[in-house]
Amino acid sequence: MTATIIDGKAFAAGVRGQVTTEVERVKAAGITPGLAVVLVGEDPASEVYVGHKHRATIEVGMTSFEHRLPADTSEGDLFALIDRLNADPAVHGILCQFPVPAHLDERRTVARIDPAKDVDGLSVTNAGLLATGGDALVSCTPLGCLMLLRDQLGDMTGLDAVVIGRSNLFGKPMAQLLLRENCTVTIAHSRTQDLAEVCRRADILVAAVGRAQMVRGDWVKPGATVIDVGITRGPHPDKPGKSRLLGDCDFDSCAEVAGAITPVPGGVGPMTIACLLANTLTACCRAHGLEEPQGLTA
Repeated sequence: MTATIIDGKAFAAGVRGQVTTEVERVKAAGITPGLAVVLVGEDPASEVYVGHKHRATIEVGMTSFEHRLPADTSEGDLFALIDRLNADPAVHGILCQFPVPAHLDERRTVARIDPAKDVDGLSVTNAGLLATGGDALVSCTPLGCLMLLRDQLGDMTGLDAVVIGRSNLFGKPMAQLLLRENCTVTIAHSRTQDLAEVCRRADILVAAVGRAQMVRGDWVKPGATVIDVGITRGPHPDKPGKSRLLGDCDFDSCAEVAGAITPVPGGVGPMTIACLLANTLTACCRAHGLEEPQGLTA
């Protein structure tokens, strides 16, 4: 069996196109969605991510607000900025780029953001709404995975789903989203006994542990849909001194067994920023009592 390759890059382009169309509709009502991104310090990877988010926000017609703060910014000064953004009607989404410097607390920072503007979906309020069936803003990467699964599988009722990873950022919200789709869900982790055997019974296998090529082909149920969320940089086998991106799944062996699989890169990754834009649009519509876009929420 040769798996269907799930093209996340192409799907994300479609999501961005839909967001662009919906932004034009919202603008016709006299409102421009706005996303504020806060970066504390000069982490090189974070600076790249913030640049990508800024360009993507502009490209879909939204307003981008960038706030770059020095690494020694106090918690009080950071919270004062967040408070101003919470109160600014032109800002519909707020994202603080993590990691932050060690003297700042990520949980306290997230808690300071208005849950209605928490487009990263990390607040206790949004996590609770997701768990109880409310209208949450859902963490962007799990939301992107859900969109890919819906497109690939349609109705997921009754399917066995295994999520490897139990983080607040991905594993737990992904499991909640799959429960909403009427899957039977198992959350597996580092202390799961006989992890390979647990994975073999999954119709949907989602790997998000950050261990390169951990999931092998003999862990995969024939015909299963495999979503690889991991991303690790490792040595390139054909280019000495160069590196390449690796997922949590050994792509070649898994693709021989799976029915469909996301590659790394080009699978889940492009969906994250696309869903950030979708969440900002959703937050804007909710703030102004406008009809929410179809297909861009959980």
